[in-house]
Amino acid sequence: MPVRPTVRFTALFTLTALASTSLAACSSGSGSDPDTVKVSFKQSTDNSIKVMDTYLGDIKKQFEKANPGKKVELVPIKAPDSEYYTKLQQMLRSPKTAPDLVYEDTFLINSDITSGYLKPIDEYLDKWKDWDQFIDTAKAAAKGEDGKTYGVPDGTDTRGLWFSKDVFAKAGLPADWQPKTWDEVLDAARTIKEKVPGVTPLNVYTGKPAGEMATMQGFEMLLYGTGTGEGDSDPLYDKGSKKWITAGQGFEDSLSFVETVYKEKLGPEVSDALDPNFSTKIRGELLPQGKLGIALDGSWLPQDWLEGSGHEWPEWSKELGLAAMPTQNGQAPGRVSMSGGWTWSIPDKAGNPDLAFEFIKTMQTKANAQKWYIANSGISVREDVANDPAYVDAQPGIKFFTDLVADTHYRPAYPAYPKVSVAIQEAMEGVTTGDKSVQEAARGYDEALKEATDNQVVTK
Repeated sequence: MPVRPTVRFTALFTLTALASTSLAACSSGSGSDPDTVKVSFKQSTDNSIKVMDTYLGDIKKQFEKANPGKKVELVPIKAPDSEYYTKLQQMLRSPKTAPDLVYEDTFLINSDITSGYLKPIDEYLDKWKDWDQFIDTAKAAAKGEDGKTYGVPDGTDTRGLWFSKDVFAKAGLPADWQPKTWDEVLDAARTIKEKVPGVTPLNVYTGKPAGEMATMQGFEMLLYGTGTGEGDSDPLYDKGSKKWITAGQGFEDSLSFVETVYKEKLGPEVSDALDPNFSTKIRGELLPQGKLGIALDGSWLPQDWLEGSGHEWPEWSKELGLAAMPTQNGQAPGRVSMSGGWTWSIPDKAGNPDLAFEFIKTMQTKANAQKWYIANSGISVREDVANDPAYVDAQPGIKFFTDLVADTHYRPAYPAYPKVSVAIQEAMEGVTTGDKSVQEAARGYDEALKEATDNQVVTK
């Protein structure tokens, strides 16, 4: 899912019209009508993309037909990722504005649990037979530090390198490109810059405006590939000491990669890279129009190109190649990916939690779950769907991205992570704009890390 994702806790929500519209939709309180369940979700900033709207509209019809007298009110929040989180948290603070069901990014869920925004749903899950179909890693992503579960995951994702076969052909690069090191990725971008003018060679999301896309699709896809192989500890968080890790060599090397992309002008213009809506342009224009050589991005991109998306591109699987992101120097296991996902959660201040879980159960029948995974180019977290050939064969790329799960990593989704993520974005932005050297950005990260974690840090 369009990953996905950051929080600027102090950011002013500038979309005034949106704020007033969404708040008005909930102003009477989610519990004001015991027969209506209010469902809040992230709506694409691209008006042509209606994947979530269409899916939820179908579930609404099913639910209302199966539950006579009950109604579903959909409450979309149309905003870039970081503003979506800010807006959602505003809504969750009061019973007057809290919906009955919300779409939560797993990276933020522990922060919202700690803030008291979400309700544990174990009492519902214990009575729901379909919960046994969910894989353990997905269940863990929705758990709080208290061991209770606060959401039902609707899929996961992985990340890799998308590349234009047409651009590669013009640059004299192979159509079956599979880079083995970071240097091979950068060398391909340099070749594109030299031989295919007018094309952006490589996109790596960066900076605070990109939010968690910069952290997860960009920085962490680098950082988690700097270790020495299987069994490495998490480079961001030390589970033994329960402390966050300060910037070491791998951190600086990852910043150096980002610096190289923008210093050598292998990436987009800095002004574009720091546009919060740039990801929409990547998917809607640059890739389909052959104006981008390589994109470090997520498994969900094809949802924007399917029939009815507004950006139909049925030829994408013939015109784009897929490659795993290599580890820094080709060290084992040779490739790296990051995985996340979203959950459906019930706010602590929801007026109709029972009705909200019934809506979840409707969304998560095997048939509806499978329909959603295919529609949004997601990766199944249900074993019964994952084993269904109709799912595996439904769309080009599903097998490639599903296979990456074997070498994927998950973010340390502890309560401090959203602030740590912002600190990473600030470090990236510093080297992207050239305002800071790699060493200065790393030192700035360390200071921000100490503040974000109450000095719970360790140097390795």
